[in-house]
Amino acid sequence: MAERCSAGFLLMEPTAAMAMNLPAEVREKLAELELELSEGDITQKGYEKKRAKLVAPYIPQTQGVDPSLQIENRIHSSSQPTPAVSKQQKSCASNSRDERFRSDVHTEAVQAALAKYKERKMPMPSKRRSVLVQSSVEACTPPDTSSASEDEGSLRRPGPPSVERWFNRVIQGSSTSSSSSSTSSHPGGWPLGPASTAATTVLADLMAQSQIENHSAPPDVTTGLSQRSVHIERPQVASVRGVPRGLHNTTILETADGFPPPMQGASSLLQDGVPVNSRVSSKIQQLLNTLKRPKRPPLREFFLDDFEELLDVQQPDPNQPKPEGPAMSPLAGEPPGVVTNWPPSLLTAMQRWGTTQPKTPCLTALDNSGKPVYTLTYGKLWSRSVKLAYTLLNKLSTKNEPLLRPGDRVALVFPNNDPVMFMVAFYGCLLVELVPVPIEVPLTRKDAGSQQIGFLLGSCGVTLALTTDACQKGLPKAQTGEVATFKGWPRLLWFVTDGKHLAKPPKDWHPLVRDASNDIAYIEYKTSKEDSTMGIAVSHAAMLAHCHALTQACGYTEAETITNVLDFKRDAGLWHGVLTSVMNRMHVISIPYSLMKVNPLSWIQKVHSYKARVAVVKSRDMHWSLLSQRDQRDISLSSLRMLIVADGANPWSISSCDAFLNVFQARGLRPEVICPCASSSEALTVAIRRPPEMGVPPPGKAVLSMTGLSHSVIRVDSEEKLSVLTVQDVGQVMPGALVCVVRVEGTPYLCKTDEVGEICVSSNTTGVAYYGLPGITKNIFETIPLTAAGVPLTDRHFTRTGLLGFVGPDKLVFVVGKMDGLMVVSGRRHNADDVVATALAVEPMKFVYRGRIAVFSLEVLHDERVVVVAEQRPDASEEDSFQWMSRILQAIDSIHQVGVYCLALVPANTLPKAALGGIHISETKQRFLEGALHPCNVLMCPHTCVTNLPKPRQKQPEVGPASVVVGNLVAGKRIAQACGRDVAALEDNDQARKFLYMHDVLQWRAQATPDHPLFLLLNAKGTVASTATCLQLHKRAERVALGLMEKGRLNTGDHVALVYPPGVDLIATFYGCLYAGCVPVTVRPPHPQNLATTLPTVRMIVEVSKSVCILTTQAIMKLLKSKEASAAVDVKSWPVILDTDDLPRKKPLQIYKPPTPEMLAYLDFSVSTTGILAGVKMSHAATSALCRSIKLQCELYPSRQIAICLDPYCGLGFALWCLCSVYSGHQSILVPPLELESNVSLWLSAVSQFKVRVTFCSYSVMEMCTKGLGTQTDALRVKGVNLSCVRTCMVVAEERPRIALTQSFSKLFKDLGLSARAVSTTFGCRVNVAVCLQGTAGPDPTTVYLDMRALRHDRVRLVERGSPHSLPLMESGKILPGVRVIIANTETKGPLGDSHLGEIWVSSPHNSTGYYTVYGEEALHADHFSTKLSFGDMATVWARSGYLGFLRRTDLTDASGERHDALYVVGSLNETLELRGMRYHPIDIETSVIRAHKSIAECAVFTWTNLLVVVVELDGSEQEALDLVPLVTNVVLEEHYLIVGVVVVVDPGVIPINSRGEKQRMHLRDGFLADQLDPIYVAYNM
Repeated sequence: MAERCSAGFLLMEPTAAMAMNLPAEVREKLAELELELSEGDITQKGYEKKRAKLVAPYIPQTQGVDPSLQIENRIHSSSQPTPAVSKQQKSCASNSRDERFRSDVHTEAVQAALAKYKERKMPMPSKRRSVLVQSSVEACTPPDTSSASEDEGSLRRPGPPSVERWFNRVIQGSSTSSSSSSTSSHPGGWPLGPASTAATTVLADLMAQSQIENHSAPPDVTTGLSQRSVHIERPQVASVRGVPRGLHNTTILETADGFPPPMQGASSLLQDGVPVNSRVSSKIQQLLNTLKRPKRPPLREFFLDDFEELLDVQQPDPNQPKPEGPAMSPLAGEPPGVVTNWPPSLLTAMQRWGTTQPKTPCLTALDNSGKPVYTLTYGKLWSRSVKLAYTLLNKLSTKNEPLLRPGDRVALVFPNNDPVMFMVAFYGCLLVELVPVPIEVPLTRKDAGSQQIGFLLGSCGVTLALTTDACQKGLPKAQTGEVATFKGWPRLLWFVTDGKHLAKPPKDWHPLVRDASNDIAYIEYKTSKEDSTMGIAVSHAAMLAHCHALTQACGYTEAETITNVLDFKRDAGLWHGVLTSVMNRMHVISIPYSLMKVNPLSWIQKVHSYKARVAVVKSRDMHWSLLSQRDQRDISLSSLRMLIVADGANPWSISSCDAFLNVFQARGLRPEVICPCASSSEALTVAIRRPPEMGVPPPGKAVLSMTGLSHSVIRVDSEEKLSVLTVQDVGQVMPGALVCVVRVEGTPYLCKTDEVGEICVSSNTTGVAYYGLPGITKNIFETIPLTAAGVPLTDRHFTRTGLLGFVGPDKLVFVVGKMDGLMVVSGRRHNADDVVATALAVEPMKFVYRGRIAVFSLEVLHDERVVVVAEQRPDASEEDSFQWMSRILQAIDSIHQVGVYCLALVPANTLPKAALGGIHISETKQRFLEGALHPCNVLMCPHTCVTNLPKPRQKQPEVGPASVVVGNLVAGKRIAQACGRDVAALEDNDQARKFLYMHDVLQWRAQATPDHPLFLLLNAKGTVASTATCLQLHKRAERVALGLMEKGRLNTGDHVALVYPPGVDLIATFYGCLYAGCVPVTVRPPHPQNLATTLPTVRMIVEVSKSVCILTTQAIMKLLKSKEASAAVDVKSWPVILDTDDLPRKKPLQIYKPPTPEMLAYLDFSVSTTGILAGVKMSHAATSALCRSIKLQCELYPSRQIAICLDPYCGLGFALWCLCSVYSGHQSILVPPLELESNVSLWLSAVSQFKVRVTFCSYSVMEMCTKGLGTQTDALRVKGVNLSCVRTCMVVAEERPRIALTQSFSKLFKDLGLSARAVSTTFGCRVNVAVCLQGTAGPDPTTVYLDMRALRHDRVRLVERGSPHSLPLMESGKILPGVRVIIANTETKGPLGDSHLGEIWVSSPHNSTGYYTVYGEEALHADHFSTKLSFGDMATVWARSGYLGFLRRTDLTDASGERHDALYVVGSLNETLELRGMRYHPIDIETSVIRAHKSIAECAVFTWTNLLVVVVELDGSEQEALDLVPLVTNVVLEEHYLIVGVVVVVDPGVIPINSRGEKQRMHLRDGFLADQLDPIYVAYNM
């Protein structure tokens, strides 16, 4: 339960007797030391040394054991069963949360909740060792000065534990709300008193055991497994490719429940008893177990109409509590008292006291030792303020113009230990009607929130900043010696207000002291939840009225002494300690924050020594004073008539108040003097508990149901004892104010009496506006509450306070939270501070720092998601932290019934701090969203939190293909089919009949044009490496043919593997094989530096193609037989290897003539992106038809030159490199892509040098040029590179056009004359290597924008450019002559209309004739080459491309005058992901992910047992690895409505890419399952 009560301070003492035996001065020194550590003023190491030194003399020594170790072990052994350890607390600025005090009642509620979950195991993320060794914190952040480790020692820390456990006795008889003594009434506690004081000798005996318990080695996973005989079925990672997708997905991994999370590197015994080092696989088993029980409400599954893909809106629970009371009536404070001699303005009061009572003390400032440094009298305050006022008005000028005029805003930059200078500056400004804007001192250029302060100063038009001499010297300086300009700040003139810089006013000069008006007196800053900083303007009249109201409510009288611990620049510290005090001639003792850190008792000592009547503190200060109260026997708090608790509105302050009273009642503190108050920057003081002499009703407490509160309903003490919140009242409404409670959202209707809402105040004491923001000012400062009937409550304006609460019995105001900490998740409201309290109740001291937990919400997928960020102790182990994180999730889920979306642990001292300690929440949130938080542990739980995903799509009952056709006709949609030009009608038919065989063409050219150059090969320097004319090529081919017959003794029809680097040799040996009647198979040679991965592919192709001989060069032949090669393959199993460097010079007896054109010409082997090695058969007829189509489309003639920068081993790349020049007679300039690695500009320089009109490249070449030459276009222009000659530059690909890459390439090289219309793409696949190709004639390629959500349902819906969820698609070039294309349904095989996405089917004379083999399952692909439509044109034989796409009739006309049909390729059918009943294309998800963070270089996605796995390459420091996990999860949820199951962060270059630049996602998947990726981090999203 989230009760915060006094038992929050139960501290389990190891040896109370020993603590009591220490002398008082030692105990005091230890307390100081502890505070130093908690504030970061001393390192952990220094703390341990000093502490051991102090305590050593008082410990009975165990023989031969270092005393510091003994202490450590006492603490360890005694603290084992301790359920709660309290922590000291930090102060904070208004927008940061602090003072989080658990009660042990809450702790026990959490423990009870966790007990329910004991059985659930979560998979631990795995992390590379280098990430575990976090870089030293100092390297990434300046050492923190304001608040370092906030805790008093962790239970599992090797270093010494904290003093707090020594000194804090268990606070007995705690008078806390729901249980009279929560300590004793709860069974899980620790025996109090002497029972816990075990003898030291016993502790020494226990020492060894405790060491073992606390530091035991991780459990041996192998033995644990063998005892349980767990049977694990490993995923079947087929080395045999081609297993269809479905089979992969159905390999469900079964595992026994309760499988322990393996330690990194622990070996787990698999079924055959072989230990396997498995960092991923066994954890993955557990993940599946966790996910078998998804925590999502059951979804009513139905088919959602095409485009109305609405998110699942949470239906309100019919049983949720609803408010039942009558409408509340506004609550009025007592009437303002009428006092005749009250001054007409605050300045009049200051003038009166300054002239009539000049010797009366006004303010005493203390130094860090607690000694008074200076007492400002009222006379001095008046004279110094007048002096400053005169100087500001008369002595500051620019160009003879006064710098400041009345009404100008001036920044006040004063440190927290100099209240005197601040007070003088504040009143000096008021005297000359300048508007002071107090802000924090900026310590560095990167202070958290500093930029927002700059925006505030800019919007207020501040040009001058007042500061002290000492402060000005400490500010960061520019090189000129002036104060540096901070990021986002306006240019400021800095003026030092120390006396020597001020001018003495003439005798006759007196400031004009006016009555209080509605002009602005001062501006107080406030940071909102969204991290914007606003200035709240307070008028002179409101300032005066607020002082009157406080004087009346607190019963202030003249010359009272008041102790102020708060920040005097804003909030209650300013109102009580600077303004109201002057009104009543009171004496303020100002306690600086730095003194509180050194001596937390200082404020109590000052109350005692000055007999102060009033003290203004926060609950943090009360808690700190409990740390060292035992040392002070002689202090008395009997003089206090009022202890104002400024943050009494915080639900947790009740525990501080009760614990403080418990201890200090014996020192004269009366229970009734504790006065919590509620205030806000906008409304100033809202309510305060009156001092006892005013005869007010007794204070109230309420124990409320958290479930009720989450529905904004007040239900007292529900049956569900675990989740209740105890709150105390904040007293009565201020005099003269009218208060009501309105609904938080929407129209401000009045709440019912049992409903929680936002408290609104109507009074003349509130702020008047947000400076310069009239829009939100109207919403906040001019609210008019309405009754249920919609009638305005009164004609008065109300100010919204930002406090959530209700009015209880006796007209007492109760506050249960703040609007800034409100998180609305699935329609229920949760308070961030309540979540913090629950997190702290899970044994926090072991793993995280107490005051360093930030809770906020982000909007992801139209709902708020809870994020918890905490600072992890440096000594917490990976596994411990992970266990703690999983327990946090369970505790929050149990107590608040809300899922945590993300839980992140960051290294110590790295969260941004607010000015007075505490965490800067909005800055933390900002860093989280920007990926700049650098966590060391992250746990994402989208599966449990995200319950508003769209309904999964359910496939419609089978609609027959005929019905689809009829439906399309009725809807006016045409059937999606198109064709290229008809080849039968073209002029080159005679030639086509003659040129049926490629080797005939070569012989004919060798006779007809022997010296015509066909090929020109360039090397990396751009010089010609080799050339080949028709005759040379023919002669070379003849010699190869002879070598094959003589040396190789090959027969007709034998298969020959050609393993050559790109070049003329490859072409010559190809034709040599044709001459000899053999079937060539081109194979990419292995990479000498990477034999392990490239050689097995060569081996596989040689084996699968049944090659009986390998032709290659001498160098590669040596490589294939080398010792290095034998490590990768069995070198003895190679077939005959012939090198062609030394061939016979004779002519072959005869050149082989195939009997029919349908005979096999060559085999084309390629590994598809899905990892399937497929070889297709190309007949002689298909080969010549392919060349003919390309010749016609690109208008290729012997006089033409084309440049090719492609790999020549398969597909269209092979055809262009080896076949087309011979067929068409044009000259090909060959640029091997590998040469670009040493000379990036090689290809473009060649295109320019040879003035090439048509050029071909691959995406990887284009990317290399874009990345490598991006900054060098000017240098290329100087070298004379000119691309204006290029008419078409075609990218050869078997994928969707990469529009972003082609566009950036076009834009980049536009400066070199490249036409924007030149770049286009081609499309080919295994069944037909060239379906589309832009060519030289015909319309430019078109681009359309699709609705991505419709595409998931296989619908094509065009939208405008820039529409949400739009996806740009470029046409894949023009359909080649002789090619017919139709779009067919993948399942019914019926034709589809052009508004549907379907499989592209091709019919053409150059279709491949079939698979030679698909390595694996050939039966699956039997219908790929000869399939027929199930309806419509059932005669044509089609080949299935395996790619999804659609056809669109455009408004453009093609060469024949017809309207042009464009083919758009969307993606490979085998690669699509079927998730939630919808079809996703990996590239779309990857594009979103790459945009998520600047350090993501590349990304690939695949599915694994219904989980989406995202692999990202991190191009940055490993520290950023964990930043990516939430960002990746967010973007995929937002844009694709999918939950990422696993995020794997790897090094650049891990994602495998083939020679065409396509990602090999299935190879990656296999590598992931086999744990071969060596990831930096693997995160399993719960």
